[in-house]
Amino acid sequence: MTPPDSILSPPSASSLGASSVAARRVSSRNLSAKLLAIESVVPPYTADVDLATAAAQAMSCGNDKEAEMVAKLYRRTGVQTRGSVLLERDGTTGHLGQSFYPHASESSHGPTTAQRNERFAVDGPRLAVAAGHAAIRSSGCLPSDITHLITVTCTGFYSPGIDIELIESLDLPVTTERIQIGFMGCHALINAMRTARGLTSADRHACVLIVSVELCSLHYQYGYNAQRIVSGSLFADGASGAIVVGSEYESTHDLVDPDSSDTPAQIVATGSCLIPGSRDAMTWTIGDHGFVMTLSASVPALIEEHLHAYLSQWLAKQGESIESIGGWAVHPGGTRILTAVQTALGLSDEHLEISREVLRQHGNMSSATLGAVLQRFGKHSIPRPWLMLGFGPGLEIEVALLR
Repeated sequence: MTPPDSILSPPSASSLGASSVAARRVSSRNLSAKLLAIESVVPPYTADVDLATAAAQAMSCGNDKEAEMVAKLYRRTGVQTRGSVLLERDGTTGHLGQSFYPHASESSHGPTTAQRNERFAVDGPRLAVAAGHAAIRSSGCLPSDITHLITVTCTGFYSPGIDIELIESLDLPVTTERIQIGFMGCHALINAMRTARGLTSADRHACVLIVSVELCSLHYQYGYNAQRIVSGSLFADGASGAIVVGSEYESTHDLVDPDSSDTPAQIVATGSCLIPGSRDAMTWTIGDHGFVMTLSASVPALIEEHLHAYLSQWLAKQGESIESIGGWAVHPGGTRILTAVQTALGLSDEHLEISREVLRQHGNMSSATLGAVLQRFGKHSIPRPWLMLGFGPGLEIEVALLR
């Protein structure tokens, strides 16, 4: 079903009165969701391009020609290093490797979905707890301050799950209210921000902990399938943690350095847009041997065609424009995705340098990736407002505005 023209076409300048823009800004201040901290955590070991390529060749290639094609693909991804919970160091040689995936000559499909999910239940909580701990420590909050917990993942599930692990390991109150955002993919941290904003609007005293953890390396697919090899060449493992509080949140101790002039970013708005006719452009399904992703070559073209019209209208409703955004926190789904966003919005290389840096250093960590981007925004004092932008199956555009 094609949406009305008004959804994909920017409004005229006369349709936005100054009074309505001011009213929205006053309203957003009264119902502010303040982002006190955001932190990113990765596994202890990382694979360089050569190690990642060799692992992919062992699982995907049946001859030298296929192996060379995979090597060329991995060199073009823009990913120089990536973390994986599967990496281990040989006690004798000191070399990094992995033993979870057998060589393709020994197995045509690799571990079952059950085996992969069992590994998620072992390694997922470790990264999640580290990210949650880092966020709480960075925010200045106490674990006892937490009123709500939002967990985010699309790479593994079990119950009692990571939410319970976090409550027990971080010594959160047993009355902590929990929400799970599952299987939404790369933009899911934005969905978590939207949820936290709703919680702090309903309870202005709320203190919300968000933890995203993704173990994408558990779902590598065997065989020489172009789409699956492309997706496997981009993904990696990681976690992020964030603290969002309401406008009337109070703590018994100092949260902010008295010598600092920084004020917390506020999540003032979020938005979504389903691109028509794009259901097959990106998919994420559960197979017998892991979760299976497909990524069509049409995704960059769909972004170039639809992003500008939607985003310019949405920003105008918030009293902003493409030109007024100080920091573009674009999910680095791949170099072609970033180039498509840059082309569609007329951005400079500098606007997307942090997104590209995260891709180079860590790969695509699915929903945890935007946490790494925002962490760097704070570290480098990128001017606000910030615009979080991500894409996921649908094909869906998700955005969040932080001032």
